[in-house]
Amino acid sequence: MSAKASGVRSLKLDIRKLKILTAIVETYIETGEPVSSKMLTEKLGLQVSSATIRNDMAALFEMGLLEQPHTSAGRVPSHLGYRIYVDQLMRCEPLSDEERREIDALFNVRDPDPDKLLEDAAEALADYTNCATVSTTITPRTVQVKRIEIVPAGARTVVVLVIATNGVIKNKVCRVDFRLTNELVGFLNQFANGRLVGKPVSEISQYYVNSIAVTLGEYSAPFVPVLATIYELCREISEGQFYTSGGANLLGYKEFGDIARELLLTMNSRSDLLGVLASRDDAVFISIGKENSKSELADTSVVVTHYKIGEQNSGAIGVIGPVRMDYAKIIPHLEYFSQTLGKLLAETFEQE
Repeated sequence: MSAKASGVRSLKLDIRKLKILTAIVETYIETGEPVSSKMLTEKLGLQVSSATIRNDMAALFEMGLLEQPHTSAGRVPSHLGYRIYVDQLMRCEPLSDEERREIDALFNVRDPDPDKLLEDAAEALADYTNCATVSTTITPRTVQVKRIEIVPAGARTVVVLVIATNGVIKNKVCRVDFRLTNELVGFLNQFANGRLVGKPVSEISQYYVNSIAVTLGEYSAPFVPVLATIYELCREISEGQFYTSGGANLLGYKEFGDIARELLLTMNSRSDLLGVLASRDDAVFISIGKENSKSELADTSVVVTHYKIGEQNSGAIGVIGPVRMDYAKIIPHLEYFSQTLGKLLAETFEQE
């Protein structure tokens, strides 16, 4: 729960008002249309008059839990109303066996490569929820270089692989200015592994790599491209992976008509979205509307969960959609989705 939600505890709502608020939220999520007292009377079947329900709706409006759009006779939930619903009233049903099979099937044809699996996960979840999604890895500062492999690919070309202790493998082709021999390749492998294995990837800076090169003395210049490539690969591992998908799905919601451009720009900004995802430690974190730190997301809700590889938080996957998203449906789906993703990534890393 967001820290900004603490103020809702001071609101006192009787059982009938809670039922009315729940019905308004769930009806608006389903229809996207303002909810009238007549609709509530028919939906709830309460043994009270329409006038009583109107009075309760007016009280909820005065508390800031409902809003009246334009001149409509109906009401819609406010962001605060959604917060009370999510924290106190919502009931998430466990996934059925069929729903679990549907999610499992999304991964059955996925590429076993870890990076591709994360990218595919974002795409599959966007298709499944009809929202925008983001998936990212989190690289703990304790992750170290496990092994470096420099493999000749031509007379003056090598493939450099960096393997980290969290199972991530990065590789890049590097061209050198000298003709390769088995002796030189052997020396490069021995030198790189001797200096970098066991070193945290987050500490392998450009300065550190330059200081290693200096120890080679007059022979350092030819090897600089290889060391620079190793640095780039370590930086990529340290930064983690980041994928988004489904930004165009947001264009299908009428509430985003005036802010579509700003939303799409935010969806393409790694720094903006990492700020939304990276600092959350909750098993499931929900940020509703104006609770979002980014003003561009003030009319959206963000639901984030972490996936684990073993016992370690290894990344986050989130859904970004309208404030009226179906939280009770999306949350259990997202939780199972992230559990499945973590399990598959763990299996992939074990195979490697």
